Amino acid sequence: MVETLPTGERREFQGVYRLAGGGHAIGPYDQVDVERSDDDDRPGHLPHLMSDHNRCRRTRGRSRPAPGGPPAAGLRAARTNPTRGAFAPPKKRDVRVENTFWGYRRSDGTAGVRNHVLLLPTITCANQVARNAAAITRGAVYVTHQHGCGQTGDDLHQTMRTFVGYGANPNVFGVVVCGLGCEAASARIVADGIARRTGKPVELVLIQESHGTLRATEHAARAAAAMLQDAAEVRREPCPASELILGTECGGSDACSGISANPAVGACADRLVDAGGTVLLAETTELIGAEHLLAERAARPEVAERVYQVIDRYERAVLATGYDMRGGNPAPGNIAGGLTTIEEKSLGAAHKGGSRPLNAVIDYAQRPATKGLVWMDTPGHDIEQLTGMIAGGSQVVVFTSGRGTPTGSCIAPVVKIATNTPMFEGMRDNMDFNAGTIVEGRETVGEVGERLYAEVLRASSGRLTRSEVLGHQEFGLWRIGPTL
Repeated sequence: MVETLPTGERREFQGVYRLAGGGHAIGPYDQVDVERSDDDDRPGHLPHLMSDHNRCRRTRGRSRPAPGGPPAAGLRAARTNPTRGAFAPPKKRDVRVENTFWGYRRSDGTAGVRNHVLLLPTITCANQVARNAAAITRGAVYVTHQHGCGQTGDDLHQTMRTFVGYGANPNVFGVVVCGLGCEAASARIVADGIARRTGKPVELVLIQESHGTLRATEHAARAAAAMLQDAAEVRREPCPASELILGTECGGSDACSGISANPAVGACADRLVDAGGTVLLAETTELIGAEHLLAERAARPEVAERVYQVIDRYERAVLATGYDMRGGNPAPGNIAGGLTTIEEKSLGAAHKGGSRPLNAVIDYAQRPATKGLVWMDTPGHDIEQLTGMIAGGSQVVVFTSGRGTPTGSCIAPVVKIATNTPMFEGMRDNMDFNAGTIVEGRETVGEVGERLYAEVLRASSGRLTRSEVLGHQEFGLWRIGPTL
């Protein structure tokens, strides 16, 4: 039951504040009741998004706290200090944003938002050489992984495509490719592929040809040091937003994801597409159940057909393991956050793609050949998806979460977006942006989307994200075949 309060009065009920005058109950558990107000028909206003009826109600019995028990952890800070900015009226601001960022112009015509020198091992045996060389060359970055050998067929080709795409990303000034010398994922082919595609500086280091780890480390460090000096002379210049490829991702989703952060990302995506840019929608497993909505937006019949093919292929692969993904949500954190089925999660995740036509469906780590909204076929695994989008050319990524996540990349800024204010306040070390104001009724989806678009351009112009400040450099390869 929803209690009607006098205008301006605030009352606490089971750790959830109910605000008068059309305000919304907020909290990570159990129940949200929203009474319509006169301004609820504004585009992007929460009740308008969720329901056309006079009231929208959502319950999650499994997350109801025991009578008299402790409140949800995310609300403790809010109850201790209920005026900690969570419910203050938003400041009026001029949210008009110019479609420009300050980037690094590359010789192949692309524009980067960072200027890294990357040490890239193509096999797990070369991880230590890349790590050692990065440790003695200030400013160089590196990745590690456990793959590159014992692979064949499409699995090997996809791994090679990922290595080449990662090194070819416009955020990378130069690459030192480190290999052993006898691996399936040939370091020589990767180095040649990056150089041919981009024309950027590329150095090849093979441990066997260098006669051991110490000499290979010296070779890699000297090459990285020379690239770092040259990279330091490159200056940022104004670049149109149309040159951005924005990756979109959600992880640790909750019941607020589909009504706050994901729609806000969609509004930001529409803004970039309208400016001539490119947006990557991904996470195929988390679009199962929403594929018909994306097919309806396909720019051409063949794109719509590809949508169904990708979903069907992925579902068949999962069913072959004896598991039906449509029967439940695979992530315990999602369930604890209020989601019950993969379809429910997918309907919220699809909002990240905005409302513009779907122009193409591409393979993992493939660079899009068209502008606008593009779906990349990736797994739902956060790190593998992030790696694939960056290998596909994404210079910047927006990542929504209702439970919180620290994830980042060593070569691309990842803007972390909170779906609710309590989590944002509790994980400020990791979260860059709060979309919980939508749930609270303080801002519309459109307003938060415009604010997010400005944040993307700021990050693209050099502002460090929290994951960059904390040194996150997650990297993961999507394997689609057995290890031999």
